[in-house]
Amino acid sequence: MRGTYRLKLLLRELRQRWLLYKAERAVARFPKVTARAAHGLPNPLIVTLTSFPPRFPMLAKTLKSLLDQNVRADRVVLWLAESDIDQLPPEVLALRDHGLDVRDCKDTRSYKKLIPALERWPEATFVTADDDVYYPPDWLAWLVEAARAHPRDVIGTRAHMAQVDKAGRLSSYADWELATSAQLPRKQDDRLFPTGVGGILYPPGSLHPDVSNEAQFRSLCPNGDDIWFFWMARKAGTRHRRTQAWFDIVEWPTDNRISLSDDNYLGDGNDRQIKATEQALGVLP
Repeated sequence: MRGTYRLKLLLRELRQRWLLYKAERAVARFPKVTARAAHGLPNPLIVTLTSFPPRFPMLAKTLKSLLDQNVRADRVVLWLAESDIDQLPPEVLALRDHGLDVRDCKDTRSYKKLIPALERWPEATFVTADDDVYYPPDWLAWLVEAARAHPRDVIGTRAHMAQVDKAGRLSSYADWELATSAQLPRKQDDRLFPTGVGGILYPPGSLHPDVSNEAQFRSLCPNGDDIWFFWMARKAGTRHRRTQAWFDIVEWPTDNRISLSDDNYLGDGNDRQIKATEQALGVLP
């Protein structure tokens, strides 16, 4: 049994190395996608993300993968605190010639990925992305395909399956089915929870107007924007869905990785923020 477990770990490590190798080769050839299809959605399509100086060394790689998609977004916007823009490396600034839109905004930490975009272009369809991950060329096409078929749903390429108890409270994060293969909840007490690392598409009007309530999200979910956006979609009556395609997480290697997931996923940060949100806003609709 121990030998089988070690073999599985070895195979998993080899697969991750192979995926990283392919990702590095892909961004090294940027720009390599020459013919990009129109997205075909009725509203502008905007890819939006944020970053901060400790992530800047790997940021250009992620941005190249977002700009090198088979489907053309109307904008790819990088939101930064005003004090951070001057620290951007030249390889990121050079991507403005390839369509990158760099904008400054109030520093609301990870919420910068979506809140300022919602306020600036309220009628757009948004796709959020993380700043330290590789996105393959057909990633945006997966989301757009699902959005055309299900125009009112919030759609992710990666999701967990949570459960609620009889009182409607979410179960502990440790009990969730992580990285589920399901595209929709399987039963009445399931809740599909998209994860930001895979990218999430938000159609216009899919989030409750309270989504921009800074005092609330800073108080209830200071390190859990995924939780807050999930709750605001449920509060708006919006369904969550996962794409048919599978998303492999490929993070760029670094000696200086700083992640909100350290407390959220390895500690009890998710449970604390979910409980605080339930107490303040009530159980999930």
